[in-house]
Amino acid sequence: MDADGLLAGLNERQLEAVTTPGGPIVVLAGAGSGKTRVLTRRIAWRIAEGQTDPRRVLALTFTRKAAGELRTRLRASGLRDDVVAGTFHAIALTQLRARWNEKGITPPTLLDRKIRFVAQLLGNRRGVEPLDVVSELEWARARLVAPDDYGNAAELAGRTPPIPAGDMGELMDLYQQEKRRRRLVDFDDLLALALRDLTADSDYANAVRWRHRHIYVDEFQDVNPLQFELLKAWRGDSSDLFVVGDPNQAIYGWNGADPNLLGSFARREPTSVLVDLADNYRSTPQVLTMATAALAGKSTALVPHRSDGPVPTLNSFPSDLAEAAAIAQAIKTAHSAGDKWSRQAVLVRTNAQLVPIEQALSDEGIPVRVRGGQGPLATKEVKDELRSLSRPGINIVHALSELDASLDDVEVEQTTQAIERRQNLAAFSRLVHEYLTIDPEASGPGLMAWIATLQAGELDVDGDAVELATFHGAKGLEWDVVHVGGLEKGFVPISYAKTGAQLAEEQRLLYVAVTRAETELHLSWALERSFGTKTMKRQPSPHLELLQSAISHLQRGHRPVDWKAKIDLNRATVRSKGPIPKKTDRNPVDDPLFESLRTWRRDKAKAADVPAYVIFSDQTLRAIAKRRPASRSQLAGMPGVGPVKLERYATEVLELVTDSDD
Repeated sequence: MDADGLLAGLNERQLEAVTTPGGPIVVLAGAGSGKTRVLTRRIAWRIAEGQTDPRRVLALTFTRKAAGELRTRLRASGLRDDVVAGTFHAIALTQLRARWNEKGITPPTLLDRKIRFVAQLLGNRRGVEPLDVVSELEWARARLVAPDDYGNAAELAGRTPPIPAGDMGELMDLYQQEKRRRRLVDFDDLLALALRDLTADSDYANAVRWRHRHIYVDEFQDVNPLQFELLKAWRGDSSDLFVVGDPNQAIYGWNGADPNLLGSFARREPTSVLVDLADNYRSTPQVLTMATAALAGKSTALVPHRSDGPVPTLNSFPSDLAEAAAIAQAIKTAHSAGDKWSRQAVLVRTNAQLVPIEQALSDEGIPVRVRGGQGPLATKEVKDELRSLSRPGINIVHALSELDASLDDVEVEQTTQAIERRQNLAAFSRLVHEYLTIDPEASGPGLMAWIATLQAGELDVDGDAVELATFHGAKGLEWDVVHVGGLEKGFVPISYAKTGAQLAEEQRLLYVAVTRAETELHLSWALERSFGTKTMKRQPSPHLELLQSAISHLQRGHRPVDWKAKIDLNRATVRSKGPIPKKTDRNPVDDPLFESLRTWRRDKAKAADVPAYVIFSDQTLRAIAKRRPASRSQLAGMPGVGPVKLERYATEVLELVTDSDD
C-alpha cells in the first residue's frame, strides 16, 4: 500500500481524522461528509505506516451489509482480509465459540423463534401481541434495565408497556430463567455472555485485548448501553479507540440506542481528540438549506461542496390519493430517456403510507421496489388477515366489515407496534374495499390474485426501479431525486412521540430523509387521508413552517448559507416581544461581556472564513453573558454548546467571562 496515496483527495479535516496519532478520537461526521472513507483510510494508512498490525485491528459495525462494505473498501485500499470487521453480535459469538471450545463446553442453542417462545410464557393473555413483548424485552436488555426497575425506566422513556409494568418485570425474570433451564441464548445474551467472560477472567480479558488492540466503531450514535459496556471490556485501559458518528442521525432510541454516549464522549474521555467533518459532498446547497431547516437550526450547518441546484418544492394536495398521483407524475417528469428509475426514491414515515404511492406508480407503469420488501403487504398482520379472507367459504364483505369494526375500536393507550399494525391493516382494508368495487362477486382466490397483481411491478433487488422506503429504511442511502411524502402531524412527528427525547428523534428522522437527496428534493402532504373506511382531515407537520421559510428564502435568490443567520435573527425578534426583564437582571444586549463575545466571534469567523453563527449563535452568546459560566461543565450546559465547540472554544470563552468579572 502507498501511504501517501491513501491521503490523496482528503480535505483538511478528513486528513486530521486519518493521521492524528494516538487516541481516543471521536469523529463527528455529518451527512455526506465521507465518514466511511475516513474510517477505512485511517485503518489502511496506519497499517501502511507500520503503526498498526492488521491482525490486531477490530472494526465494529451494526449490520452485516455495513461490515461487508467495510471489508470491500479495505481490500480496495490494498489490504488482505487480516482486519477483523463485523457486527457486535458476530464478534461476540466468535469470541464465545472460541471460549467454549477451549473449555470443552457444549455451546447452547441459539433461540431463533423468540416470538413463539414468548407466546408460550404469556399463556392465554388476550389482546397481547407476543411481538410487542419481545420488542420490550429487547429494549430493556439493550438499556441494561433490571426487571425490578422496568416500570420506572419505561415511564421515564415514555414507553407504553404491552402488559402492566409489574407483569412485564416478572416476565423479564421468567424469560431469563426459562432460557437458562433449556440452555437457550438469544442475540442479546451473546453480548452479555461475552461481557461476563471478560469481566470474570482478567487473564482471558488481557488476551482478547491483545488480539484486538486497535478498535474502530462506525455509527457510534447507534450504540446501546449493553454494547457500550462490551466495548469498554474489549478496550480495557487502551487509548487506541477511534469512533465515528453523527448525532443528527441518531434515530434508534426506540430500539435501545443511546445517542448521549456519543454526545458525552468528550466529557468521559478528557484526553480525546474531536474532529468535526462538516463538509458535505453529496447534496446541493439548496438541499442542505432544507437540512438545516429540518433541524430548526439547532446544529452547525453542513458546508456544501456541490454547485447550485434547483430550489426544493413543498406542495399540499386534497387527499392522499391526489398526493400519490402527483408524486407519480413528478417522477415521470424527472425521468429522462436513458435515465435509471433507481436514481429516484419516495420516502415516508410509516409503511402504511407506501400503499397508495405504490399503486399510483404502478398505474403509471413505473417500476417500483419497496426497500427491504417490508411494505404493509409483507407484514405478518396483513399476511394473516389475507389468509383469513382467502379461506374457502369466507364471505369477504362480512369479514371485511368485522376487520373495519375492530380497527374502529381504538383503546387510548397502545404500544408503538400496535399503532403501526393498525395502520398497516387499515391500508390493507382500503385495498380490499377497492377490490370489491372492481369485483362485486369477490372470492378468496380472486382477492389473492388481485393483490398479487399489485406487487407485480416490484422488481428483484438488482432491477431498475424507483425505491419506496420509510425514513428509517433510507438511512445510509442516497438518490439524485427524493420525494418525501405524508409530511403531516401524526406522521412527522409520529403520533406516539410524546417525550422531549422522542420528539427530538422524530426531528432527526426528518433530517435523515431530507439529506438523502443529492440534487432534487420534493416535499408534500395531504389535507385528507383515508384509514380503512374512514377519511380524516389532516394538518401539516409543525416542521413545515421552517421548511417553507427556507424555500421562500431560496426562491428570492438569497444565498443558501444565509438562511441560518436569518432564523437566528427571527428568534431574537420573537424573544424581544417577551416580558420585560426585571431591573435586577442583566440585559445581555447592554452587557460589555456580550459585546466582547460578539467581537471575539467576529474575529474567529473571519479567520475561519465562515459565517458568524457557525461559531456561536446570538442566542448562545446571550445565554453565556447572562449566566456567566465559571467552568467547562457550566459552559457545556449553555444552549448551542456541543462537545466539539466546547473543545475548540471553552478556554477562550471562559477567559472572556473571567476578565469581564474582574
